[in-house]
Amino acid sequence: MITVEEIHQMPLHEKLQVMETLWEDIARHEDVLEMPQWQKDLLDERERLMAEGKAQFIDLDEAKKQIAQATH
Repeated sequence: MITVEEIHQMPLHEKLQVMETLWEDIARHEDVLEMPQWQKDLLDERERLMAEGKAQFIDLDEAKKQIAQATH
């Protein structure tokens, strides 16, 4: 098994490759992953708002700005 220290020493491109491999493996088993009800409810609500044309979107830079402000 790979250690945390080994991960810290990996070049960025290798870390990204490992992450991609992990996500692909997890995605193959998504049928056994249980989503909490609150997440299902939130996604359903967002889909409803989109279908009704009431969803509001912001660009990625603005989202990052809002997240940074909320965490400081």
